[in-house]
Amino acid sequence: MQEPYGYDSPDALEQIFRGKINWVNLLIIAVNILVYVVMEILGDTEDAAFMLKCGAAYTPWILEGQWYRLFTSMFLHFGIEHLFNNMLLLLFLGDTLEEIVGKWKYLVIYIGGGMAGNLLSVVMDCRSGSAAVSAGASGAVFAVIGGILIILVKNGGRLQQITASRLLLMIGLSIYHGFRSVGIDNAAHIGGVLAGALLTIVSYKKPCVRNNTGADEW
Repeated sequence: MQEPYGYDSPDALEQIFRGKINWVNLLIIAVNILVYVVMEILGDTEDAAFMLKCGAAYTPWILEGQWYRLFTSMFLHFGIEHLFNNMLLLLFLGDTLEEIVGKWKYLVIYIGGGMAGNLLSVVMDCRSGSAAVSAGASGAVFAVIGGILIILVKNGGRLQQITASRLLLMIGLSIYHGFRSVGIDNAAHIGGVLAGALLTIVSYKKPCVRNNTGADEW
């Protein structure tokens, strides 16, 4: 039986030091870093033309049939700061979600939510009649955030040191920053949150906790 989450659950770094590693999340982080290093060796990750050549998302080309860009763009980043911000969030939030839902469900939430976010970005580009070269793991990271938000709701609004109010505040501030900034794909963020939440609703069941009478509670 899966142990219920309490406030004393170890965070990502503590689990690594204790030898308990959520390897799917760490593998995703490693792949993102490796791709960035290779691309920096081959060219300039802040050059839109180079990023486009390497698989970044671009709505006109996606609509022409290059749908693989919905996936490949999730592992590309515009510069070291872009990579660092996404991977730092993923290190802690992704580790938490993988620990709760399991490795394969976590992978589905991450990949499925990220691609759904990119797809919503394509839809919004079509509605606005504009398009830009876009890349980054933020849609998938927001899918993780959406998943944790659902689990928070199912667990009374608190999980480890994360509260629903803090997570909602972080989502709101991130989206607000996106609307106020140039070059932020808010559609991918919103699509990621919604898709991650939906995938978690479908895949996550709150673990039972045996009470003092010996009965199981859900």
